[in-house]
Amino acid sequence: MLAILDINTAPGRADFDRLLTKLRGTSSFDSDASRAVAEIISEVRKEGDVAVVRYMRQWTDPGFQADRIAVTQAEIDAAAATIAPTLRRALKAAIVNVRRYQKHILPRDTKPVTIDGAELGLRFTPVESVGLAVPGGKAAYPSSVIMLAVPALVAGVPADRISVVTPPPTRQPGELNDADARGGGDISPLVLATCKMLGISRVYRIGGAQAIAALALGTQRVGKVDLIAGPGNIFVQLAKAQLNGIVGTDNGFYGPSEIVTLADASADPAKVAADLLAQAEHDPGKCFVIAWSRRVLQRIVAEVEKQKAQRKRVEVIDNALSNESAAILVKSEKEAIAVADTLAAEHVNLAVKEPRKLLAKLRHGGEFFLGDDTPVAAGDYFAGPSHCLPTGTTGRFASGVSVYTFLKRSGTVWYRRGMPDHVIDAVASLARAEGLDAHAASAEARRGKK
Repeated sequence: MLAILDINTAPGRADFDRLLTKLRGTSSFDSDASRAVAEIISEVRKEGDVAVVRYMRQWTDPGFQADRIAVTQAEIDAAAATIAPTLRRALKAAIVNVRRYQKHILPRDTKPVTIDGAELGLRFTPVESVGLAVPGGKAAYPSSVIMLAVPALVAGVPADRISVVTPPPTRQPGELNDADARGGGDISPLVLATCKMLGISRVYRIGGAQAIAALALGTQRVGKVDLIAGPGNIFVQLAKAQLNGIVGTDNGFYGPSEIVTLADASADPAKVAADLLAQAEHDPGKCFVIAWSRRVLQRIVAEVEKQKAQRKRVEVIDNALSNESAAILVKSEKEAIAVADTLAAEHVNLAVKEPRKLLAKLRHGGEFFLGDDTPVAAGDYFAGPSHCLPTGTTGRFASGVSVYTFLKRSGTVWYRRGMPDHVIDAVASLARAEGLDAHAASAEARRGKK
């Protein structure tokens, strides 16, 4: 049941603060987890594939073997051949939309500006190779392949320099599945088919911190990359953080899915409830709806209960609604904005009469969905912006994956007609003030060289 919390009462505020602490905790780097990840990284550095296999056996599949790390081209081709035409068309349409949006936002080199005789510019160049972390284990996410790979391709990363890591289904000792009869081709055919559609052939059947370490450090079977991006659990996020510097990362915390909806009297309770349930069916999912009318919240909560019975993942949804979520009653729209900015959610849905006006007042959020006719699911699969977004309140300072993630910015400086004397004097003066006379001399060597 989704509880209604009046944050202007002491009990309501205490319950909200508890949920906020829990939400922020999903992105905190717990010391025990940090030590565990550091050990995994150290062992992958020393032992390569041997360590990767050991951790895959421990966390994902007790029967995992080293020859299963790399997915073969034959497996990719076979998977692609199994996809139904209607699903293939949907995947292609999603790819077209995401590519079109990412091309639209692709930055161009700036026109130079001349300052004190120097032509100054900015150029953008793609990283040479990337590793993409695509969740697996409990579910399959071909949409994440699209949302990560298309921005990289649009940035200019060649398809043959893109690596995808995605783990096989999680299972217990002695547990078998249909994939065993096919020689271990147990990654979702949809994920592999999407990789083929995008021209990606480097796919590895691994996940967790060990997969991030393998991409960053390189192993016998996993090629080293220059940048790693993608969502995952705390171990994946910690591995990216600890390896940052050895390898580039997306600098985002993309963890458990979450939504914040702001609703006024114009909101359709059925549509708002449907969006909340869509996030609640993640395992785990976190859902918040904020309104300055108790009646609005009551209608939405009632609709959530009504629709919940029609969903398949009822147990997961119940856990999310009871333990991770809340309907939050505030005094005013101004207070609603403050609460939403505090939550800084992955998805922010504006189910209000004038969503653009409200959007202008909000500062934090991974992605904004305007109006109750704009479901978050459209952003998850189809609309254009990537669904790899900051979670755990990190939307206060972080951004989602986009074409920008895979680009480097470099300034350019050109004294086309030589350095003017007053520039040489200024540079030399500043350099000597810092005790760096060689810097000063390098500027003065240009005097009269026009």
